[in-house]
Amino acid sequence: MVRGKTQMKKIENVTSRQVTFSKRRNGLLKKAYELSVLCDAEVGLIVFSPRGKVYEFSSRWYVRSMFICLEMFDCSLVPFRRFFGLFL
Repeated sequence: MVRGKTQMKKIENVTSRQVTFSKRRNGLLKKAYELSVLCDAEVGLIVFSPRGKVYEFSSRWYVRSMFICLEMFDCSLVPFRRFFGLFL
């Protein structure tokens, strides 16, 4: 069975948008984990939800320490949000 191509535009239905975000976020975190294991890569991933919640993955303790520093100084997240166009 072939899936249709997904149109890249904002999902207008709030419930569908939240479900899609949750599924794709989980898929992205899984891919980051797989990349770190299969390729022995150092991977760090930060995902901001539409409501401002932060989800993170890190493959090494020193990458995780970067996330801890960002959480301690919430203002440090502002450059990331600006870089990715997320003005929350």
